[in-house]
Amino acid sequence: MSRVRVKICGIRTLDEALAAIDYGADALGFNFWERSPRYIDASAAAKIIEKLPPLASNIGVFVNESVENVTRIARELSLSAVQLHGDETPEFCSTLGPLKSIKALRVGAGFDCEVIKSYPVSMILLDARSGISYGGTGESFDWSLAAGARKYAPIILAGGLTAENVAEAISLVRPAAVDACSGVEAEPGRKDLNKLREFMAAVERS
Repeated sequence: MSRVRVKICGIRTLDEALAAIDYGADALGFNFWERSPRYIDASAAAKIIEKLPPLASNIGVFVNESVENVTRIARELSLSAVQLHGDETPEFCSTLGPLKSIKALRVGAGFDCEVIKSYPVSMILLDARSGISYGGTGESFDWSLAAGARKYAPIILAGGLTAENVAEAISLVRPAAVDACSGVEAEPGRKDLNKLREFMAAVERS
């Protein structure tokens, strides 16, 4: 069985992007939420993307953004998909039309996997529920709550994943992909390339 796919989120420099791809990442996430320490504006992201290998998958991360801005940025940057990481409703997701989309859902006590069925998206990302931010907190959640989600949609597992715990997470959940952000950082908004390499190696071994 082939390994799960890997998305490295919060890319802010060309060096980070190229290192992630070189180490084997399948997709890069560019965070367009201005309140995030990993924020990058569309023009800066475009300059990075234009220098990447042609087969790199580039994902735009949005939080409670307008349909118009999501579709405009996706078109201008030729994004592979958009990730909706806020409070977007199923109705909002349906307005994106043919644009490939990923809906992030925050998992806490009492999470009901069946809610996934209402979202007309390509994939579902499961992240830890936090009262302080829309993702990127380094917090994990009870992975057993995610194990039953696969029957409703392809799952991207996120939330506090590191080189030390990603193999266990993959074993328990068997997601289509994993998403790393804070777990491969030196500090919020700056990747640690050694942690990034170790994370990819741990995925390869899982």
